[in-house]
Order: sequence, then structure tokens, then C-alpha cells
Amino acid sequence: MSDTTCGGSTDEADSTKETDSTDVTETSACGAQTDGGASAEAGSSAGSSGSACGASSTASDSADSGGASACGGGASSDTKEKVTATVDEFDADPGRLVAVGLGPGHAEGMTARATAALADAEHIVGYTTYIDLIPDEITEGADELYDTPMCGEVSRTEEAIDRALAGNDVAIVGSGDPNVYALSGLALEILESKGATASMVDFEVVPGVPAAQSCGARLGAPLVNDSVSVSLSDHLTPMEEIESRLHAVAGEGFTITIYNPWSRKRRENWETACEILREHRDDDTPVGIVHGAGRDDEATEITTLGELEEYGETDLVDMTTTVVVGNEDTYVWDGRMVTPRGYESKYDY
Repeated sequence: MSDTTCGGSTDEADSTKETDSTDVTETSACGAQTDGGASAEAGSSAGSSGSACGASSTASDSADSGGASACGGGASSDTKEKVTATVDEFDADPGRLVAVGLGPGHAEGMTARATAALADAEHIVGYTTYIDLIPDEITEGADELYDTPMCGEVSRTEEAIDRALAGNDVAIVGSGDPNVYALSGLALEILESKGATASMVDFEVVPGVPAAQSCGARLGAPLVNDSVSVSLSDHLTPMEEIESRLHAVAGEGFTITIYNPWSRKRRENWETACEILREHRDDDTPVGIVHGAGRDDEATEITTLGELEEYGETDLVDMTTTVVVGNEDTYVWDGRMVTPRGYESKYDY
């Protein structure tokens, strides 16, 4: 599950710095062969991390195949992850599956409900970067941790489901909120494909603070009126659809939160997005940029739409960044973005 720009949601296959991605094959002995496209036999060790639906896997266990994965900015690949096991292959009474949002990326940003859900989980499954965001006292209290590098969304989500179907109480985690560019929907789709039901594993979503809200808070009050979010990641959505959506919302009075704004593979996406926004909005429109909210390298800057494109080549804008584009009423006051709600038209103050 992914929700990490600014500690909020992001397509995990495009998240973080793309230089560290690895192509990992995972094998589950719960009846599910989960891989990045190639077949795997239970217990194989050549470039794979084996899971026995309860055997822990850490970042160090996940072998590096030696080449960058398709989502990591290296060699391209047309392989697909396959879901194979069905509910009939599990003999135990099902356990529980909870999708937990970690919020902005630090312990203080987690909700009490998220903290309690993780403390109750026997197994915690997630992308390595997100597992690292969980407080040590929680991870140390879990029976098993299963984490993989990016690009394993389908296989890792299936691993969490298989563990739950095998009788374990499982939490699958991501930063931000599970319903914002994240994997709660994928979990339900895979459960359905296995012939299982959400009720069978008592599936629950524990919300977290998404990037738009955590980053908006750092910028002042830019999102208090109608707002939309658009991701520039074309990993799962064709760029022509993203462009169409940008045109549709940029011409209206929404403030716009942009997720997954820039990577080496998608310089053109960033440039195109900036051009579309400038077609519909004035160059002096305020824009807030928040990099790595809640993390050690957090940085915030307020600029204008006319200057936005040049930030694509800076360290401030990458896959951990969220960009908030103001509307025609947004202004900057005392170093903060303000989007009026409309009170000024009804009240004297």
C-alpha cells in the first residue's frame, strides 16, 4: 500500500528515489505463487525471498537481482504479477486483515487507531520504506514482519491476504491513507479473485492523514474550499488521461493537489502538467511545494505557477513531494497560503 508523497499517498511503484529499486521474486507456501512475472518454486533462493505465509522477510532478506526494475527507472519489463491461490487452498479458520494508514511519516502523525491496530496485529506487511516508519516498539512486538522493496504491490498484497486466510491477524501498511493512491482497493480485488470475501477476514481500513492534508497544513490554509487531487504517475494511468483530467479541473475553481510530481523517467509529465495549469490559471497563482513532510529532509516553499516548472530539476521536487496549486482566490499572507472559504461575502470582519 502506498501513500507517501509528503507522507501521504503515492503510487508506490514510483515512490521514493528511483535509484534504489530492486526486482524481487517472492514465494508464498500458502498456496500462492507471487512473483514479479517469473514462476517461482517454494523455497527458491536465486534472486528471491521466500515466505511460508508466516516466515519473516526483511529488506536484507529481499535479494537484489542486480538490475533496476521497471518501476525503478532501469531496464523496462512487460512482466505481470499473478494471483494464483484460492480460498479453497487454506485449511485454517481465516484471521483478520487490516489496511493501516501511517499518516505523514512520523510516529506523532499516526492516529491512535492506527497505532492500536498495528499493536494488535500478529503480522505486519508492507513496502520496506513504510515498515521503517513504524515505531520500533510496534515492530518489535509483532510476531512477523514481511517487507519488500518497491514494485511488489500485487505480490505483497497477496502475501498479506494469504497470511490472513491462513489464520493470522495481519496489517498491511502504507503511509498516508489506504484509500488515497494506495492498496486497500487492490486488497479487496485480490480477495475477490481468490473466491474469498472481505467479511471472511474481517477486512477493515484504518484511515491515516493523507498527503494533501498533511502538506496543506504546512502551507497555511490552501484547501479550505473545493479541492481535487491529481497524480502525475503514469505507471497505472495513461498520460493522456492525466492530461485530460488536469484540463478539466484546472479550468474550474478548485485548488489542486498534485501527487507523484516528478522523477527522472517523467520529466515530460511534469513539464506538460505545468503547461496545462498555465493555460487555465495566471502565472502569479500561488503554489505551495512540500518535500518529505514529517521526515528528516522536510522542506517547504511557496512560489508561483509561472515559476513552478523550473523546480522540476531541483532537489525540492521528487516522488516524496506534494504540490498544492491555488485557485483564482488564493493569496499569500505572512508566508502562508490562504484560500478564502467565502465567509467574507457573508460577514463583516
